[in-house]
Amino acid sequence: MYLCIRIMEDSIKIGLDAKRIVRNGTGLGSYGRTLANDLAGIDGLDLMLYAPDKGRDSLRNQVAERENLHFCYPNGLYQTALGKAFWRSKGIISQMQHDGIQVYHGLSGELPVGIRKSGIKSVVTIHDLIFMRHPEYYHSVDVKIYTRKFRQTLQEADRIVAISECTKRDICELGGIEPERVDIIYQSCARRFSDSPENRQLWQVRDKYGLADRYILNVGSIEQRKNVLLAVKALNRLPEDVSLVIVGRHTSYADEILQYVNENRLHDRVQILHGVPDEDLPALYRMADAFVYPSRYEGFGIPIIEAIRLGLPVVACTGSCLEEAGGPDSLYVDPDDDEAMAHAISQVLFGVKGRQRRIELSQEYVKRFENTGAAQRFADLYREML
Repeated sequence: MYLCIRIMEDSIKIGLDAKRIVRNGTGLGSYGRTLANDLAGIDGLDLMLYAPDKGRDSLRNQVAERENLHFCYPNGLYQTALGKAFWRSKGIISQMQHDGIQVYHGLSGELPVGIRKSGIKSVVTIHDLIFMRHPEYYHSVDVKIYTRKFRQTLQEADRIVAISECTKRDICELGGIEPERVDIIYQSCARRFSDSPENRQLWQVRDKYGLADRYILNVGSIEQRKNVLLAVKALNRLPEDVSLVIVGRHTSYADEILQYVNENRLHDRVQILHGVPDEDLPALYRMADAFVYPSRYEGFGIPIIEAIRLGLPVVACTGSCLEEAGGPDSLYVDPDDDEAMAHAISQVLFGVKGRQRRIELSQEYVKRFENTGAAQRFADLYREML
């Protein structure tokens, strides 16, 4: 017996890959949770969110079950780690057939093997192909696995969606796909970044983390590709009262950053925060002088849009799609030039002439990503596929 709830008979029955929704705090998880919640508000869709297990309660509960949205898990035969992996790659198909799923949406670049032959239509969102563009950031075995899955997914998918122009170019070039086969649907920014936090919450968050009076902010995975060490190095060229706050889970790259901090006596100017709950993020953004995102390569860069929406100027790096996310009034530097990074940051700190105008123009630019109708566009796509 499958652990899911019967779907209403008079609606389109959509299956969503929910593994990242219940397991990933940022990135693919945020994308899936935002889209699932928005899709649930569209009439005529019944959503089954297929996850190999319940994952983390704090993440799963961000997507509330309702009349037209339910989570679905494998039965007892698939409870081992190997069983869950097999279920997600193949076994899920028979479960979806049992549930009457008409369209399956792979939210994180993957589709079950054999879904094209099953009679279930499929669409896949591909976020990036960093493992092919920059394999040096991955274990060689993982690169082979991810590349094989990518090529298999291209063969299975009825429709392919990229989250940016940059990702579309990569899909076409590296996957040998004609441009007309790939649609672009920008991801929506989570609704919690729409409104500025109240002053009381700002002070509560400042006290909770012991934040400096002036700081620049970085939010995301703390890994070598994200390159936040560039911003740390830039501190030596910035006013001494400016600190850097880095938000992300602990990694070996975080240890590398801390080693540099210790060797360069920056203890009082660099703060790394782990395990920050989602509800604290808007306040962390709002109190910062600026947002830095020195990543070497991204599929899009949603944290840039979050920062701009909450009134921050942005300094990012060239080389991928970050200009597409931040627009012409954000600043961009070479990912290996800490002097240029420091100079760019100095141009957007509080009190610098033109800062507010830069923010206003950037906020006007990112309106193209607000209310992009991502959920409605996907709903229309599902219907078109049928």
